[in-house]
Amino acid sequence: MGEFELIRHYFAGAPCARAGGAVALGIGDDCALLAPTPGQQLAVSTDTLVAGGHFPHGADPFLLGQRTLAVAASDLAAMGAEPLGFTLALTLPDTDPHWLQGFSEGLNHMAEHCRLRLIGGDTTRGTLTLTVTVFGSVPAGQALTRAGAQVGDLLCVGGVLGQAAGALPLVLGQREAPAAIAEPLLAHYWSPSPQFALGLALRGRATAALDISDGLLADCGHIAAASGCALQVERSALPLSNALLALLGDDAARTAALSGGDDYVLAFTLPAEHLPYIVGQGLAVHVVGRVVAGSGVSVLDANGRDITPAIRGYQHFRESP
Repeated sequence: MGEFELIRHYFAGAPCARAGGAVALGIGDDCALLAPTPGQQLAVSTDTLVAGGHFPHGADPFLLGQRTLAVAASDLAAMGAEPLGFTLALTLPDTDPHWLQGFSEGLNHMAEHCRLRLIGGDTTRGTLTLTVTVFGSVPAGQALTRAGAQVGDLLCVGGVLGQAAGALPLVLGQREAPAAIAEPLLAHYWSPSPQFALGLALRGRATAALDISDGLLADCGHIAAASGCALQVERSALPLSNALLALLGDDAARTAALSGGDDYVLAFTLPAEHLPYIVGQGLAVHVVGRVVAGSGVSVLDANGRDITPAIRGYQHFRESP
């Protein structure tokens, strides 16, 4: 199967590849054409997943299709952007019809869930690598960024933490667990749900925001650095699921919540007066700390003592000790 036949058969005909709305021209020409509403800014982000690093070899292609798009789309939610479209660059070791069918179906399922249209991309041969670029729109001047947190703001997250870190040994086959424990953790790992509704609600209210991909502490460090302040996390306030607690126990579950990656829930700083509005929208919001003067991120125990761990999250190019 040639490159263009592959694109036509598995991707160009998918429901998510139809033009419409802000997509004036989709797949089939040298470029796609996007037409955001006047007064809007274009939000653009790219994510790459590599077999053996970001997901195990032999991963279910349908689940992988979902995850590939969801982790990229989460960046749009973190900026308070409305989803528009995405491109897909596929590097494949071979053209396995079973794998391509499953992957394209999973990708389309998540695209329709996120209201994102496939507008183009590329295919080539090599180690399995999946690159997605997402496009969204946000009113000029209203994008949520990492800069802007103010002393006195609350530090909040948009859901339970540590789910994907708990799922990882299950994904890798290093551990087993009863279905009641394993299934919710694996569902979060393979099919994270970008928090678009929360991102939109935070426009004009949150002072800083991002999505948690490398771990709460590591990612909050970006807010602290960009905003010129310090963030304090209260260990006892971390929201944990019953499944994670059952699998790991309290101490290990809190470590996963602090330093585990791939949560893809939003972390944001919020003036206290805006919290009732966000909660009133029926959105899952948990206050886990506050913004203070200083720099960096610290973890406090129930007595206010600093218990910040040495490992704060995932880094792709961490040097060996």
